[in-house]
Amino acid sequence: MGKKQIAIIDYDAGNLKSVQKAFAFLGEEAVITRDKKEILQADGVVLPGVGAFGDAMEKLRHYELVDTIHQSVAQNQPFLGICLGLQLLFEESEESKGVSGLSVLEGKVLRIPDKEGLKIPHIGWNSLKVTPDAKLFRGLPENPYVYFVHSYYLQAKHEEEVAATTEYSTLIHASVERENVFACQFHPEKSGDAGMTILKNFASLL
Repeated sequence: MGKKQIAIIDYDAGNLKSVQKAFAFLGEEAVITRDKKEILQADGVVLPGVGAFGDAMEKLRHYELVDTIHQSVAQNQPFLGICLGLQLLFEESEESKGVSGLSVLEGKVLRIPDKEGLKIPHIGWNSLKVTPDAKLFRGLPENPYVYFVHSYYLQAKHEEEVAATTEYSTLIHASVERENVFACQFHPEKSGDAGMTILKNFASLL
């Protein structure tokens, strides 16, 4: 059997290389690509990213990757959104009013409310409250610490799709899972051993 391949979707977003390096560290082959055929033939697909919601959607449309993402999800490829990649999978974001997201999952992205003593963007380590049986978090302690960098947070429509939450000014849906679709608001590739376990768990689904 050949080595499994992970396609990291290239839409000019930041942070693609660090995700690729993290998978390489785990012995997984990950390619950064916007070639539709290569994405749809991969064993798994990752949509990472940092940046603004509206700009990112514009880039995905520019490179004609919106349909590719929907096809990937429809053909049951394990799919992982990271940070901005999580937000893009949902319907809309307060960051870019009037811009539709990918609507792979239902819910919206809101600005983290201001709260005395808390800085926005939220940058740093927070502990997660993990839902029992969440596939990405297998083998991790009940409240793993992970690394966040964001000013907007997810409010998923369906509670049963929320795999992990954290508190920062408000209750944040930090990870979601539905069938073959997984996403994390935090950066597993920057979250030390816990993050590596999460990426390894994703790779084990391929």
